[in-house]
Amino acid sequence: QLQLVESGGGLVQPGGSLRLSCAASGFSLGYYAIGWFRQAPGKEREGVSCISTSDGSTYYTGSVKGRFTISRDSVKNTVYLQMKSLKPEDAAVYYCAAVPKRAPLSYYCSGPGDGMDYWGKGTLVTVSA
Repeated sequence: QLQLVESGGGLVQPGGSLRLSCAASGFSLGYYAIGWFRQAPGKEREGVSCISTSDGSTYYTGSVKGRFTISRDSVKNTVYLQMKSLKPEDAAVYYCAAVPKRAPLSYYCSGPGDGMDYWGKGTLVTVSA
């Protein structure tokens, strides 16, 4: 059974860094789009960043470009989201999601993730002084 488990969330001060991990089991990261999505209280879920596991191409939403980096480790079957220069508006529950990749990453990542098939339970990121 395909499972995604997120970890790495926590409390960080503005300007700080965190690295989120998404460990996949039940499938190999062959030809998937893996994405990070986030949802803050009272707001719609939004795509943050996605990666193609086959060629490593990436997509970032505008507000995180230059601050967040997505990467994957095919041996560990894990996708990471390195977050730097965190801002209070980055605070949210961060979810990892996956789908067999059949379309450009922007299709999967530029909205709330309706095109994704598999979801983790999320990890909470709090950015506060």
